Amino acid sequence: MEVGVKIGQLGREPVEAIILLLYEGDGTPQGAAAMLDKALDGAITTLLQEGEFTGQYQQQSALHAHGRLKAKKIVLAGLGKPETLTHDRLRQVAGSAANYARGLRATSLATAVDGAERAQIAPADAAQAIVEGTLLALYRFDKFKTEEHDRKEVTSLTLVTSNRAQAKVLQQGADIGRIVAESANVARSLINHPSNEMTPSILAEQARQIAKECQLKCEIIERKDMDKLGMGLLLGVAQGSDQPPKFIVLEHRGGKRNQGNIVFVGKGITFDSGGISIKPADGMERMKYDMSGGAAVIGALRAAALLKVPHNVIGLVPATENLPSGKATKPGDVHRAMNGKTAEIVNTDAEGRLILGDALAYAARYKPIACVDLATLTGACVVALGHEAIGMLGNTAGETLMERLRKAGVRAGERVWQLPLWDEYLEHVKSDVADVKNVGMGRAAGTIAGAAFLVKFVDGYPWVHLDIAGTAWADREQPYKPKGGTGVGVRLLTQMLLEWDAKE
Repeated sequence: MEVGVKIGQLGREPVEAIILLLYEGDGTPQGAAAMLDKALDGAITTLLQEGEFTGQYQQQSALHAHGRLKAKKIVLAGLGKPETLTHDRLRQVAGSAANYARGLRATSLATAVDGAERAQIAPADAAQAIVEGTLLALYRFDKFKTEEHDRKEVTSLTLVTSNRAQAKVLQQGADIGRIVAESANVARSLINHPSNEMTPSILAEQARQIAKECQLKCEIIERKDMDKLGMGLLLGVAQGSDQPPKFIVLEHRGGKRNQGNIVFVGKGITFDSGGISIKPADGMERMKYDMSGGAAVIGALRAAALLKVPHNVIGLVPATENLPSGKATKPGDVHRAMNGKTAEIVNTDAEGRLILGDALAYAARYKPIACVDLATLTGACVVALGHEAIGMLGNTAGETLMERLRKAGVRAGERVWQLPLWDEYLEHVKSDVADVKNVGMGRAAGTIAGAAFLVKFVDGYPWVHLDIAGTAWADREQPYKPKGGTGVGVRLLTQMLLEWDAKE
C-alpha cells in the first residue's frame, strides 16, 4: 500500500474516504473536522447533537459528501475520551476504521492527526500508530483462494496536515509505522502458509530473499554442518522427517563493533505433529503456526535493517518438522546438545525447547549483550494467560532486558507478563539418566518448566524467553488482527530496538 504525508486541507483530498478521528465529549467539531462540517452544511454537528455519533471508543459512522468535497465519503471513528487514548487504542481505532472504509468499497483513504497531543501522544507517534493499525488491519492471506471476489482493496493512505513544519515529523512516524507493519505482515504470511508450502527449506529461502532485499547478511547452516557443530537436539527432532533441517542466521550490522550483539532466537517448527507422542487430530492443521517465533525473528530483522537501527542485531532460526516415522526420536531417547549437555526426551511433543537449546548454545559465540527467544512453546501458557499476554521468563542477568520488553510491549500493544524462574523450578527438569529432561512434573508449572529447560543452554548472558503460544494465532477478527497468524513479536522486538540507547 502507498503511504504518504501531504501538506494541505483534508477536505480537498481527492480520495474515496476520509477517516475523521473524533474524541468522545466534543459537542462541536474541531480542527479539520470543523472545516469538513462547514463544507457539509453542519452534518457532523447534527450527528453529534442528536447523539447519533458520540465519539465513543471504536464507534463508527459514515456520511456521503454528495459532491460537496473531493472525497466521496466521511468515516467517523470514535477515539473515546482523550485521557483513555493510548498508542494501541489509537492503532485499534485506525485499524477498525480502515476495515469499515473497505467495507464501503473505498480504495483510497486520507486522515489527519489533529489533537493527538490532547492524549499526550506526540504527532510522530500518532502517525506511526495510525499507519500501523491501518496496514495491519487490511492484511489478508488469500494466496490459495481461486474463486473471484468483488472485495475492493485499499491501495493508499494519506496523512494530511496544514502545518508545513509538522509534515516532516509525520513522515518519519509514518515511515516507521509502514516498515514495522509490513514486517509484521511478512511474518504473518510465513505463518499462514500451509506446511507443504513452508518447509524448512522454503523458510530458509524466504529468509535469504528477504535478506537480499534488505541488505542483511544471511547464512543457512545445513545438516552436515549441524552435525559438525554437535547440534544433537535439533537433529534429534529433525530425524523423523524427510525434509532436511535448516539453521537460519541473519545479521544486521548497524552498530559499532564495540557495541556488542543483540540476539533474537525463534522457534522454527514448520509443522508439529508431536512426533511419536502424537497430538490429537482435532486442530492439528493449525500446527503450521509452530514456526511463529522464527517468523517473528525474520520480520524483526527485516524491520531493523530497513529502519537502519544503530545496533548489531543477530537472528537465529532453527527450522525443522516434527513428525513420527521409523527414524523418529522415541520417548526415552537421549540426545547431546551443542554445549555438551545431554537431554532425555520424555515427550517428543516438547520439541521446541530442544531446537532452541542448540540455538541458545550457538548464540553464545556472539557474546550477546542481550538475547531474546520467542516460541509457541507451551499450551500451559494459554491456560495461564489466555490470548492477551505473552509469557516472559528470564535469568538474573536478564532483569533489565525484561524491563525493556515490558515497556516496549505496552507501546507496541504486544504486552508481556513475567512468570518466576526460581531455582526450585530447575528441579522440575532433572533427569535420572541425563543432565536434563524435556518435560517437567506433570501439568504443574508447564510454561516455567519449558524455560527451566532452556536456561540450561544459556551461557550466562542476559536472556529472556517469550512464550507466544497464546498470542501467535487469532481465532477471531480483532481491530488490527485478522484471523490466522498474528506476527506477534515483530513489533515488540522492533520497538525495543527503537527505544534502546546504545550508550546505556
